[in-house]
Amino acid sequence: MLCQNCLRQIAPVGPACTRCGRPQGSTGVCAACWGRESPIDGVHSPYRFQGITRTAIHALKYHGLRSIAEPLAHLMADYLAASPIPGDVFLPVPLHKHRLKERGYNQSALLARHLSRLTGIPVEEDTLIRLKNAPPQARTSSADTRRSNVAGAFSCLNQRFRGHSVIIVDDVCTSGATLEACAAALKAAGVLTVHGLTLAREV
Repeated sequence: MLCQNCLRQIAPVGPACTRCGRPQGSTGVCAACWGRESPIDGVHSPYRFQGITRTAIHALKYHGLRSIAEPLAHLMADYLAASPIPGDVFLPVPLHKHRLKERGYNQSALLARHLSRLTGIPVEEDTLIRLKNAPPQARTSSADTRRSNVAGAFSCLNQRFRGHSVIIVDDVCTSGATLEACAAALKAAGVLTVHGLTLAREV
């Protein structure tokens, strides 16, 4: 688990847009989401992507510290217990096969597996695949560029969850473009509702 000193330094998101999860002064839909069609029904991120949270995610994502996935998943499970999200299954955001080979593991899948054990919600890793090996979203400069970067990047391999509610799991939400692209593929396969759950939200 994370030490108490680290836990005290984690900054919560607070009131956020109910669609994209971006922090704002109150709940409700933010100005950027108002009137814009989106395949995702909501993005939920308990913490800001800064300080200890950023360091922990980078350790998981880039430095091979797989063991930190479990305490981070505990934080996400605590959030779910306090703020339930409709969902019958967790689907981790998939990596392209080339990036998966380079990294050796999918950090989102590690988080989803621990979340499944903590919550009892099943995790499924064979439904979504990533077709497009696009540059990391953190390296792109704008929300429009990020949406273009991942447009058509994902495909749903089956209709196993037609009529079901799905929770997409990722480590951090930058603009929401990746989660939206996953949601578009799932909605095309008949999924009823799609919510995104990430540990952190970039602000």
